[in-house]
Amino acid sequence: MFSAGTESLLLQAREIQDEELKKFCSRITGLLQKEDLGNETLDCLQRLFLIVSATKYSRKLEKKFVELLLSALYCPKSPEQVQVLCAAIVREISPSENLTLVYDHTQNTKLGNKKDEARDVGLRVTKILEGRQPEGQSLRYLLPVLSKVITLSPKVLKEDQINFLNKRLVDWLRYASIQQGVAQTSGGFFSNPWARQPGPITEVDGAVATDFFTVLSVGQHYTEDQWLNMQAFSMLRKWLLYSGNDGTDSPDSADDKSELEGSIMSMVSATSTSSRLLPPKERLRENAFEYCQRLIEQSNRRALKKQDCELQKACLVEAVIILDLLCRQDSSFIYRTLSCLKILHGRLCGDLAYVRALLPVAQFFLNHSEAAAVDSEAVYQHLFTNIPSELFHNSVLAFEFVQFCRENIHFFNGNLSIFKLNFPNLFKFLAWNSASLISEFVDILPVFIDATTAVEMLHAILDLPCLTAALDLYLRSLSPTSEKPPWDPTLKPTGCLDGFRNRHYQALFQSLLRTKARGVIERLAPLHHLLKPMASCSRVVQCADTVPILIQLFFTVVTEFADGTLINQLVVLLLERSDLLFDVPHFKAAVHRVMSSQLLVLCKLHPSLVVELSKELLEFTGTISNIYSKENIFTNVVWAIGEYLSVLYDRRCTVELINKFFEALEALLFEITQFRPSATLPKCCPRVITVLMTTLTKLASRSQDLIPRVFLFLSKVRSFAESPAVTSVYNEEDTETILTRATELMNLLKMPSVAQFVLTPSVEVSDPRYHLDTNTSLPLALRMVSQLVEKESGLLGRGTDVTRCTLGDSDLEP
Repeated sequence: MFSAGTESLLLQAREIQDEELKKFCSRITGLLQKEDLGNETLDCLQRLFLIVSATKYSRKLEKKFVELLLSALYCPKSPEQVQVLCAAIVREISPSENLTLVYDHTQNTKLGNKKDEARDVGLRVTKILEGRQPEGQSLRYLLPVLSKVITLSPKVLKEDQINFLNKRLVDWLRYASIQQGVAQTSGGFFSNPWARQPGPITEVDGAVATDFFTVLSVGQHYTEDQWLNMQAFSMLRKWLLYSGNDGTDSPDSADDKSELEGSIMSMVSATSTSSRLLPPKERLRENAFEYCQRLIEQSNRRALKKQDCELQKACLVEAVIILDLLCRQDSSFIYRTLSCLKILHGRLCGDLAYVRALLPVAQFFLNHSEAAAVDSEAVYQHLFTNIPSELFHNSVLAFEFVQFCRENIHFFNGNLSIFKLNFPNLFKFLAWNSASLISEFVDILPVFIDATTAVEMLHAILDLPCLTAALDLYLRSLSPTSEKPPWDPTLKPTGCLDGFRNRHYQALFQSLLRTKARGVIERLAPLHHLLKPMASCSRVVQCADTVPILIQLFFTVVTEFADGTLINQLVVLLLERSDLLFDVPHFKAAVHRVMSSQLLVLCKLHPSLVVELSKELLEFTGTISNIYSKENIFTNVVWAIGEYLSVLYDRRCTVELINKFFEALEALLFEITQFRPSATLPKCCPRVITVLMTTLTKLASRSQDLIPRVFLFLSKVRSFAESPAVTSVYNEEDTETILTRATELMNLLKMPSVAQFVLTPSVEVSDPRYHLDTNTSLPLALRMVSQLVEKESGLLGRGTDVTRCTLGDSDLEP
C-alpha cells in the first residue's frame, strides 16, 4: 500500500525524458564499473527501478548498461539488495533485444522461487532484520520478500523468530514518526534551507495528524519508519494468519477452541491490561486492532484528492477484514469490534461509494453475530435488497458479491432464508454479467432451489434475457439526458424506453425487476413484444446463451427432492413456457432441447403425471402447430403418453381415458399424413410420424377394441409413405423409416396378447435381463412371433423381424 505522497514521486519518474535517463544511467555505469556497490549505488538503482516501473511503456536502456546490470546480478560478491534491484530492473525492461538471461548463471543464486530455496532466503531476511543496519541501509525492501517466503514455505520460521518479528511489526505499526521526512535536494547556491525543514504529517482532509501514523496519513516526503509502517500494514493480514498458527498449521485455521470460547471476564481483563505487558503475538494483535480502528476513523474524513478517496476505500476494506480475522483468532476482540462495525455499517448504508466495504462487514456479522448474541438481519436485508438493485452494473462489485455468496454457501444453506427470498435480485448480477459470472452461479444456484422456490426459479431462469433488456432500459431511464415525456394512456409506446416509462407497462417491469420472490410474471407476450427490438443486443444474446446451462442444472437439483405435486407443476410450466420465450436468435431451439430431455426425466420419476395431467397433455397434443414449432417437446410428450398411460403405472388409468388419448392422437396423425391434390403436402418429420404410430399401437394393445382401427390406419400410412407425392418430398431413408415402423407394428398386432406383452411389459419384464438372457420369456416370445409372421410374409408383402421394434429402446423411445 502507498500513501498519497507517493503520487508526486511517480509523476516525477514518469516525466523524466530519455536524455535525462541516459545521463542517469551513465552515472550508474561509472559506479558499477568501479565495483562501488555501496549506499550510493543502491540509492541510484532504487531510483532507476522507480523510473522504469512507473511508466506504462517500456523504457529503453542501452545494451552495455544492461550487460553491467546482469554482471552485478550474477556476481556472487554483490550484496543481496543490489541483486534484487538489478533483477527487478531487468524484469521491468523485458522482453528486450538487449536482454539475454543465461540459466547457468542464475540457477545457483538465492533469487529463485523454488520452495527449497525459500527457506534459505527467509532465514537470511530474518537475520538481517534482527541485526543493526548500517547508516543508509533500508529494511523496507525485505518485507515483500518475507511475505513471499512465508507463502512458499510456511514452516520456515522458528518460534523465537516469529516473536521477534511480532515485536518489530508492533514498532513499525505503532511508533512511526508523525513528522514528514526531509526532502532530498542537490544543494547549491539557490537552495532554500527552510524547504528542508520537516513538517507535520496531515490527514486526508488536510488537518494536522494528532494520532499515530498510518497508511492513510499524508505527507510530501516519508521517513524510513513511515515506509516500514505502510509495508507492515500491507502484509499484516498474511502475517497474522501465519503467526497466529505459529507457522505450522493451515493459515485459514484459527486459534484453539478454548481461546475462542473465552469468558466475558477474560475479555474485560484482556482489554484493561497494558499492551506492553502482553506476549508478542497478543501485543501485535492489540496494536493491529488499534491500527484498524484508526483507519476506520480516517476513512470517515473527506479526502481532498480523488486518489486519497480511493485509498480510503481500499484501506477500509482491509481494516474490516483484519478485524474479522482478529476476532476469529481471539474472541476478546468481538465485543470491542461489534459496536464499531455497527456504526460503520450505518454510515456505509448511506454512501454507495463505499459499498464494497459492506461485504467484509457482512462477513464479520456472519462469523460472529451468533457468538455475540446480536441480531444482524438488518445487515443482510440491506445487502441483498438494495445493493444488487442499484449496482448490478458494477462488474467488480458483482464478482465480489457472488464470491461472497459462494464462500458462505454452508451458512446460507441452513440459516439465512433471506438469501433464498432475494434470488430474483441476485439474478440481476447474472443477467448483466452473465459471461463472467456463470461459473460462480453454477455453484450457488443449488442453494436457492427448494420446493417453495422451484417454480418461480424456473420462470426466472427462462426470463433472464428479458431481465437483461429491462436492466438496460432501467439504466437508460436514469440518464439525465433522457427526459420523461407526458403520456397519453391511449397511445401505444413507440420504443422500448418509451414503453418502460409507460404507466400501462409499469406493473410488468416492476414484476420483472422485483427484489424478492413473490410469484411469477403474467402477460409475458406483451412484454416480449415490447422488448423485441432488444432481442439481438449482444448483452441479451450473451445472457440467453447461459440459460440452457442453468435449466439443466436446475433439473439436476430439483429431481433429487421433487414430489409428485411439484413434478406436475414443473411439467405444466414446461408446456406453457415452451411458447412464451423471448425471441432471441437460437434461444428457443436451445431451450426446447433441454426442456424435451428433462420432460422425460420428470415422467420417469412420476409416471402418474400422464393421468393427473391428462387435460393439459390432451390440449398440448391436440394443437397441430406444436409439431412444427416445438418438435422435440411434442415428440417426447407423445412418447410419454404411450409409455406411461397404463394401469401398470396408475390404477386410475381407465379404458375411457385411453380411448380419449387414442382419438386425439389418431386425428392428429390422420391430419399430418393426409395428402390432397389441392393442399400443400405437410413436411412433418418422420420421427414424429413413427412415434405417433408407436404410441397409437401401445394404446390399442391396452384397449384391444382399438386394434382394428390401428391396423387399418397403419396400412393407410404405408400407402401414404409409398405414394409418389410423398417420395418426391421425403428422401429414401425417411420413407424407409416410416414403412419399416408401420410394417413392424402391423406384424406385432397380428397377435394381440403378444403385442400387449411386448408393448406394455410388466416391471419384471422391463428388467434388462429379459432382453439379454435368451432363456427368459421375452426373447422366446419375440422369436415365436417372428416365425409365425414370416409364414404369412407373402400376404403381408413385407415380412420383418418383430424384435426390431422392441429389443432396443431407441426404436420405441423418441
